[in-house]
Amino acid sequence: MLAFNKIRPGKHMNRIITILSGLAFITLAASASAQDWPQWRGANRDAKVAGFDAPKSWPDQLHQKWKTAVGVADATPALVGDRLYVFSRQDTDEVTQCLDAATGKQIWMDKYAVKALTGGGPSQHPGPRSSPAVGEGKVVTLGVRGDLSCLDASTGKVIWRKNDFPGLPKFFTAMSPIIVHGLCVAHLGAETNGAIVAYDLNSGSQKWQWTGDGPAYDSPVLLALGDARLILLQTAKKIVAINAADGKLAWQTDFAPKGMAQNTATPIVDGQTLIYTGADRGTVAVELEKTGDTITAKPLWSNPALAPRFASPVLKNGLLYGLSQKGQFYCINAQTGKTAWVETGDGRGGGFGSIVDAGAVLMALTPKEQLIIFQPTDKEYTQVASIKVADTPTYGYPVVAGKRIFVEDQDSVTLWTLE
Repeated sequence: MLAFNKIRPGKHMNRIITILSGLAFITLAASASAQDWPQWRGANRDAKVAGFDAPKSWPDQLHQKWKTAVGVADATPALVGDRLYVFSRQDTDEVTQCLDAATGKQIWMDKYAVKALTGGGPSQHPGPRSSPAVGEGKVVTLGVRGDLSCLDASTGKVIWRKNDFPGLPKFFTAMSPIIVHGLCVAHLGAETNGAIVAYDLNSGSQKWQWTGDGPAYDSPVLLALGDARLILLQTAKKIVAINAADGKLAWQTDFAPKGMAQNTATPIVDGQTLIYTGADRGTVAVELEKTGDTITAKPLWSNPALAPRFASPVLKNGLLYGLSQKGQFYCINAQTGKTAWVETGDGRGGGFGSIVDAGAVLMALTPKEQLIIFQPTDKEYTQVASIKVADTPTYGYPVVAGKRIFVEDQDSVTLWTLE
């Protein structure tokens, strides 16, 4: 989708080549199923769901097929085929479980001991925040104290586990690792002493690292730009593009947080367009261009008024949908950067929430345990339904597959269906 820029003469063919080459690189699902959700924000890390058929009339309640106690977590499960991979905390252990997606029954489990978190905010969220990545027959997890694990997806056998970087971000880890062509890439260490690191997925040997800035709380996405394959993410104080092949810096720009804010939102990629956003700094769109070995960013627009505190926005049909610092849904025209609408009311508090593009509708899950359905339109916020789907606060994404919706709360995973 070329939603942001008119194609200028002489650039049409280059843009098409860039997008086509990127499709093969960016699609990372471990299974051929279009309904898989194998990693943070789904198959392409963009919070888009394939194959969901929204009902003409939404029910007041969904049907509960099963509910399984799994432990405490803010992480989103990963769904690949008929298996659901859940990362959580049980007592003194961080636990990875593989569940039968049809029944909720455990297929295998791996666990290791982890010290409890300290401090007011972190101790209220003791479980993992990092979502599992499933690919190439492996499951990769990042624990709250920096334990990076690679497990066999079929058996749960530990292939390797390591914690190479001393120190942690102030609020502990939150970024979700990514699997890229035989590599596991994660941002590790402390904000002032960290590194983006690539490990061989099979052996755990380190292939490269970039130490230009420490980690924040967002997760990386991928971009194909000419012959370059780039890993894009927000660091503690910057937006960076790192070459996936060798870990060398391709491009960066300053994006330091203000006040109590942190870099938390996953960047959005659309062709050569990059959109990044942060609390108290608004939302920015640039066009990345590659000339020889040099990558430059052409400013497209800036909306200083709207940004999330924690939630990553979703791009759909040239419109950007987000959840603001005040807990209000909003829509930005992604061609012009102008505000289309902002939800009225007192907001949902805290700025936590996850938005999913489910085709005909947008779905959102906030800590208030309600699955919110609203229309994708630039006219005004129009809520379609609000359905209770949990008994304790929900901080992850709803994993939507066909007529199934998997929801993890603070102690359980539940499978809800529309039938």
